[in-house]
Amino acid sequence: MSAMTTPFDGLQPHVRAHVDAALRRAGLDAWIPEGPGKWSLPLQFLADGGWVELMRLTPGTKLTLHRHHGEVHGLNMQGQRRLDDGRIISAGDYVYEPVGNVDSWEAVGDEVLVLHVVVRGDVDYVAADGTVQRHITTADVIAGYRDFCASRGLTPRLAPAAPAA
Repeated sequence: MSAMTTPFDGLQPHVRAHVDAALRRAGLDAWIPEGPGKWSLPLQFLADGGWVELMRLTPGTKLTLHRHHGEVHGLNMQGQRRLDDGRIISAGDYVYEPVGNVDSWEAVGDEVLVLHVVVRGDVDYVAADGTVQRHITTADVIAGYRDFCASRGLTPRLAPAAPAA
């Protein structure tokens, strides 16, 4: 399954309800494509750098080697992923990644993976030797969301959260 024809393809009913609410809240009519087999659905942009999103991957899709400038919290809502160390993370499993963590992982099994992820700070996609191939900031993620909305004639509803007082 390389293409997604509706926002709900392959989703279990309990996940579908969360996705439906998140789409409405964000003013979207579809997931934002990020490459073959990978889509995102922003939930919140963090004032101090970072974002919260649902990530959707078809089985066999791999997130290449990347390094986090801040901590990451990930909760599998549906499907499975295999981490670099061989662990299989299933629905309901939580993974914490500390600042500076470098990893890659792959969606595995027969079911679409839906991951709720909190990303603090920037992300670097890196080569095996550690050289940065692509640097992603919160501003980049916000711009991608706004560009997607504009391309579909939609009004963005999410904005960066106000800094804490």
